[in-house]
Amino acid sequence: MGKQSAGRSDLKTPVSLLPDQQTLTLRLSAALRSKGHGQQPVRVLRRSLPPFMSTFPNEIVTCQLANGRKRRVFAKYQAGQSHESYGHRGDIPYETEVYRRILQPLPEFRPRCLGAYTDALTGEVSLFLEYLGDNVRLSDMVWKRSVRQPWAMAQAARWIGHFHASHQERVDDDSLAFLKRYDAEYYRGWSQRTYEFARLLHGRFPWLAELCKSDDWFAPLLAEPPSVIHGEFYAKTVLVRKQSLFMVDWESAAVAAGEIDLGALTEGKHWPVALVRKCERAYVRARWPEGEPGSFRRTLDAAKIYLHFRWLGERPDWTVREKNLSRYDDLYATAKRLVLL
Repeated sequence: MGKQSAGRSDLKTPVSLLPDQQTLTLRLSAALRSKGHGQQPVRVLRRSLPPFMSTFPNEIVTCQLANGRKRRVFAKYQAGQSHESYGHRGDIPYETEVYRRILQPLPEFRPRCLGAYTDALTGEVSLFLEYLGDNVRLSDMVWKRSVRQPWAMAQAARWIGHFHASHQERVDDDSLAFLKRYDAEYYRGWSQRTYEFARLLHGRFPWLAELCKSDDWFAPLLAEPPSVIHGEFYAKTVLVRKQSLFMVDWESAAVAAGEIDLGALTEGKHWPVALVRKCERAYVRARWPEGEPGSFRRTLDAAKIYLHFRWLGERPDWTVREKNLSRYDDLYATAKRLVLL
């Protein structure tokens, strides 16, 4: 398998959103040239669509470099698309900066960024990444699931814990000033939209008004030292190949409480409680070797509330659809645990 994209599984990129062959060759040649891959144009040999569509149009390109070597590239295009999501997501230029300033300096990080191309007329950016074949999304693991998936989940929790620990001291660096930062206005917006979109459910969930109209639920998220977070660190954004894990789709990176990423990884009733606890222990050991902070559980619960509001407050149809109603039960239980209700 070769599932570099970890986005929507019901659609593939429309061919109309992809550049023509000549344009692709120009962009890819310029991007690779900027990364020291030779001065001669590359030759595009084959183009194919990944089995999953990401937020932005993408494709797998097999090309031949000037030295005759063949290379497979994962290409993501801005293509006039925008998915701001109330300040949650960035776009292709934003993700390109995340790779350049945050991920590229990490010696072991993959997929590596091979370069990017900015159209001089439109300003639109094409991002070219190393293509990682023979992998499976962590959320889709089937082979030896009872052994491999828990191992990979714990490894992902450990990796993101180390990542948060190493970037906590960098959040005020000038080089990271471009990152989105979750503040009170950001969090408040998600709960307020959820309450507005859920008008038809107010009678069913009368407690929602009290929770949504208070700022108390996100206070723990602002009280802790922030770090750089992935922003959508779900199991579908982690690729697994043998003993290696690869973290993809960084367009939602931000400065915020790291517990948000842990909450995303372990969210959902499909994960056994024992596995969730294993991931939490792995995260804590990686981020705080000296021991779990006393505020950790409270901050993690606040992160879980945020994640529910994040999806309930995205679109009115998502707020009331049947598959999302279980989020309200989890919201209520978590809010009661935090003595918010």
